[in-house]
Amino acid sequence: MAAGSLAGRMHALLIQCGQALYGQQWQSALARDLGVSDRTVRRWVAGERGAPVGVYLDLLRLTQEHARVLDAVADRLARI
Repeated sequence: MAAGSLAGRMHALLIQCGQALYGQQWQSALARDLGVSDRTVRRWVAGERGAPVGVYLDLLRLTQEHARVLDAVADRLARI
């Protein structure tokens, strides 16, 4: 998969989102939140299969939800 291609950029975003959301051991947590098996996520990461387009909408939703939670925690910390 060429890094500059759309598929390559989407693959890189999958990995970046997973790591940003869940840390280094992200694949199982992402699989759980997406409602797919660990094996499915591993196949996407290995490039054996591309993740369905809908997964990227789910990643957007997950990152936005996490951002809202982190923003609320940051606001509380700032008031201490």
